[in-house]
Amino acid sequence: MARNARRASRPSKGDPLDRDAPPARESVGGGTAELVPDRERPHAWTLLLDRAPQSHVDLAEPGHLDFAYQRRLGHAVDLLAPARQPLRVLHLGGGAFTLARYVAATRPRSTQQVIEADGVLVAFVRAHLPLDPAARVKVRTADAREGLAKIRDGWADLVIADVFSGARTPAHLTSAEFLAEVRRVLAPGGWYAANVADGPPLAHLRGQIATAASAFAHLALAADPAVLRGRRFGNAVLFASDAALPVAELTRRVATDPHAGRVEHGRDLADFTGGAAVVRDADAKPSPVPPPGTFD
Repeated sequence: MARNARRASRPSKGDPLDRDAPPARESVGGGTAELVPDRERPHAWTLLLDRAPQSHVDLAEPGHLDFAYQRRLGHAVDLLAPARQPLRVLHLGGGAFTLARYVAATRPRSTQQVIEADGVLVAFVRAHLPLDPAARVKVRTADAREGLAKIRDGWADLVIADVFSGARTPAHLTSAEFLAEVRRVLAPGGWYAANVADGPPLAHLRGQIATAASAFAHLALAADPAVLRGRRFGNAVLFASDAALPVAELTRRVATDPHAGRVEHGRDLADFTGGAAVVRDADAKPSPVPPPGTFD
């Protein structure tokens, strides 16, 4: 999944985990969590849930984004406002707090809230890969939609949705009613960026695009071309805003990523959606189960 870099200070006391010891493991709400060292980066770790890669963190360089979908979410952070301007960011789904660390490193003085339902996972990550105490990141243990309802109107410049339970996005986080709440908490001109996982025939992804189009004026979608052509299961990142998106620069960045992707927008994105119906709470379903071998 991908790479980016902007240097940050190295931890003064070294990594909290012994890289030569067996990987740290714990039973959490979503399965078995495991932290595996990255043999190419001496301060980096990958968080797995039931052997599925969830997050990659470099404690020495939190501005490094290794997974392709996380790098594309990072483009939203980079393009939303001038470099280093502080942002108010709401993260739905915590994982290893990769994007929260990225925002803190690249946009100091940003204020962030993370909503993560799995409290045991939060404790596991915080114990082994602690957040910088100087970062202004507040972590709440709550269901993403319930936590979203408690955020005040217009608070967030950016809402990032990366929520998976058992490798599937819960149904109640896929609907128009959910996106109405996202819109409520976004400031004027704010962005919504969501990690959407799907495979052939891409019915879930098309439905998510149609649903976002019913809520926002401007959309763009970034993904591996093989995923967009329905050749394999993978991640796509959906960007939405009521303000015009910098599509040309987003396209350039995605195309030049180490794992190059493609951006669809405008008429091409509408054609890709193919008349898919808007998803409502009454008929919402979780995202598809990844096929066997997806994470091998």
